[in-house]
Amino acid sequence: MAGPFSLDGRRALVTGANTGIGQAIAMSLAGQGAEVVCAGRRSCADTVAQIAAADGTASELILDFADPMAAQNTFVDQGFTILVNNAGIIRREDSVDYSEADWDAVMDVNLKALFFTTQAFGKAAMAAKTPASVVNIASLLSFQGGIRVPAYTAAKHGVAGLTKILANEWAPHGITVNAIAPGYIETNNTEALRNDPERSKAILDRIPAARWGKASDIGGTAAFLASPAAEYITGTVLNVDGGWLAR
Repeated sequence: MAGPFSLDGRRALVTGANTGIGQAIAMSLAGQGAEVVCAGRRSCADTVAQIAAADGTASELILDFADPMAAQNTFVDQGFTILVNNAGIIRREDSVDYSEADWDAVMDVNLKALFFTTQAFGKAAMAAKTPASVVNIASLLSFQGGIRVPAYTAAKHGVAGLTKILANEWAPHGITVNAIAPGYIETNNTEALRNDPERSKAILDRIPAARWGKASDIGGTAAFLASPAAEYITGTVLNVDGGWLAR
């Protein structure tokens, strides 16, 4: 008998699945039995190969979310019941010097594409009358301001808000919508921070768990939120940060 965490028979799309957190999420979903389509603007062949090596089922799909409508025709009659919105970019600059081009680029990928991808997924799930799960990747900057990342902060605040409104509207259709706010995770994006002894120490001193998070920490949380075990959880932004925000 399948347990409450099993994803057997489920089909998932994970965006930004070529590396880091997205790759870990794809592998975690596959590890629980889901068929995973790994989407991104670059090839996800490495992720697909790792899933196959672990006897999972996966394929790749090239989608560039610089076009917010890139996924409009992805879900109709394709059997998807899980969507993980992980794709994102960041542009750093003092707010006083931040350009409109950088603002638009970040907003298009991190917020506009997330909404319209989720909208297309939700329409298909409702038409199929199939219970489904959406997991958005938010950020600690869904709660905090940060510095030198105004568009990223605004977009991630927006992700938290969209998670809640879609949860409200779609719960009657059996669709849960949740978000994960990762803390400081060991990925390529944080390599410079981890290699800076003073900055790394300052970060670790604030984390009660006293370690950087692993991408698999986020992967396991996403698999849980997509599973039957979480069917009564919706509209939640779950911090996976080793206690950072509680400090």
